[in-house]
Amino acid sequence: MKAKKFLSLSFLLLVSARLFSQNIDLEKAILKPVHVSMSLIKFEGKKAVRVTKDSSVKEFDEPTFVRLDNIDFANGVIEVKVFSKLLPDAPETARGFIGLAFRINEDNSKFESIYIRPTNGRAEQQIRRNHSIQYFSYPDYKFERLRKEAEGEYESYADMGLNEWIKMKIVVKDSHAKLFLNDNLQPSLIVNDLKHGSESKGAIGLFVDIGTEGFFSDLKIVKDN
Repeated sequence: MKAKKFLSLSFLLLVSARLFSQNIDLEKAILKPVHVSMSLIKFEGKKAVRVTKDSSVKEFDEPTFVRLDNIDFANGVIEVKVFSKLLPDAPETARGFIGLAFRINEDNSKFESIYIRPTNGRAEQQIRRNHSIQYFSYPDYKFERLRKEAEGEYESYADMGLNEWIKMKIVVKDSHAKLFLNDNLQPSLIVNDLKHGSESKGAIGLFVDIGTEGFFSDLKIVKDN
């Protein structure tokens, strides 16, 4: 009898988990460009969203993403495959910036973000390698402030490069977030104090910054709200 109850409970838990797991069909999703240009294309054999930053936005770490407007995310897992290229007119400071924004509020004035700098992953200078991954919180905690006030705490190194698919998985729980790359068992970045706090929630965004031609595919969201 106990075995039957255990199996029934396990089945219910499995069904519940599946209800909160969602593979996003990007062709059917409600996509809203925010200070970016976007198009749905087939790229490298995958259905993908191509994203480039609006050239009128000169600052770094701004709301420059494609917003998935029908998703309200607080805690859980976001997975996506990203492919980053440099645009022909990319400035010298371009690093192939690409990643995810999450818990975006209604008017895009507050959100958390983790992105990667693929050109830094295999640079010949160690200091650049140490800046391969970046967390920032908009609007008050951009990379420059975080680097100045807590050098090395919100950035890290991981092997990566331009012109290749990179799998990003961000696990979010309350005020904590971890980034896993390419199915690695250990996180490449750990953030223990998301600046908007544990009660924040909102939309998800496909983020790029200056000089990047970014491609996003295979988006999956597991909500644990």
